[in-house]
Amino acid sequence: MDHGFEAMWADLEPIGRDRRGGYRRFAWTGPDAQLREWFVAEARRRDLDTTLDRAGNLWAWWGDPDAAVAAGDPGVVAGSHLDSVPSGGAFDGPLGVVSAFAALDILRGQDHTPARPIGVACFADEEGARFGVACAGSRVITGALDADRALALTDRDGVSLAEALRRHGRDPRDLGPDRDTLRRVGTFVELHVEQGRGLVDLGRPVGVATSIWPHGRWRVTLTGEANHAGTTPLPDRVDPMLDLAGLITGAREAAERHGVLATVGRIEVDPNGVNAIASQVRAWLDCRGADEDAVRSVLADLAPYGPQSESWTPATRFDPRLAHRLSTRLEDAPLLATGAGHDAGILSAAGIPTTMLFVRNPTGVSHSPAEHADSDDCLAGVDALAAVLTELTR
Repeated sequence: MDHGFEAMWADLEPIGRDRRGGYRRFAWTGPDAQLREWFVAEARRRDLDTTLDRAGNLWAWWGDPDAAVAAGDPGVVAGSHLDSVPSGGAFDGPLGVVSAFAALDILRGQDHTPARPIGVACFADEEGARFGVACAGSRVITGALDADRALALTDRDGVSLAEALRRHGRDPRDLGPDRDTLRRVGTFVELHVEQGRGLVDLGRPVGVATSIWPHGRWRVTLTGEANHAGTTPLPDRVDPMLDLAGLITGAREAAERHGVLATVGRIEVDPNGVNAIASQVRAWLDCRGADEDAVRSVLADLAPYGPQSESWTPATRFDPRLAHRLSTRLEDAPLLATGAGHDAGILSAAGIPTTMLFVRNPTGVSHSPAEHADSDDCLAGVDALAAVLTELTR
């Protein structure tokens, strides 16, 4: 049985679809509002109580989480996010939210009476595609991202997060840490499509995460002198695009030298004209790896370019006892580390017992319209999540 999985997936499929076949589901936009409406409707269909925290993250509860906190046994939460990177894939994020609702349906169909409340979470702005800081919703409620700094973040059109919140009927003054919400979460489990080929190589549909590599984002501003492309002699030019080329190749060489991953994936050019020498280039560097010192070494090598930190997440090691317990429960599901960041990592760093389940991705491609998971593997993930929730709420 698919426990409503296919119907939910079909409802989500058209929301935020772009012309290239991917998705553009940015935080606090029209598609985001539709996704939020979908989440609330699914919660109501199951008679779950829905709440909105101080960062705009959505929570749907089966049972009374506040009573559980008072009794000293807070709830178990599953979920992920619904936003995307530019022209992103369908599975990164939504698979975890849909699977959480479907797993809850399995438990109810089995007449499972949970000893602790079960929640479904949908985190806001996990990708950071609009305002530049990944996992913004979980960072704000845990205090890892200062509210004033978050509100001042702007998108490519110069719209601040504060203004975006106002446009969607939220008071920016409400944004901030939310200890009441966090106290309700005794354990968090995030199911996610694997963003690599670990499970493909192992021939298994589902795995359990052990850790997330340390990773960060840095902004680089390169200044030149605007001038005419057709009349300015080459020796007289101050062209920041040449510095950009040096940054890109330098990042690649430093990453190879230190055994990590580094990517310049976003740039903004002023004035961005075909026949104009640029006056300024802004570029964003993503760097991550298994060894934090190696990541820092890449940044040291690129110091002449003046990278400014926008976000940094140290290595996250999920609760090893929980990971091994769940791996055993899932017939010795393989244990995997990942280089991708997740809200689970932010909650883990805040002291909440956390783990992740990965669902096999046949190509290993992610953050692309080619991202995929086979239907049978998705349903295996739902069954695995249901087994985990049963295990944690006996």
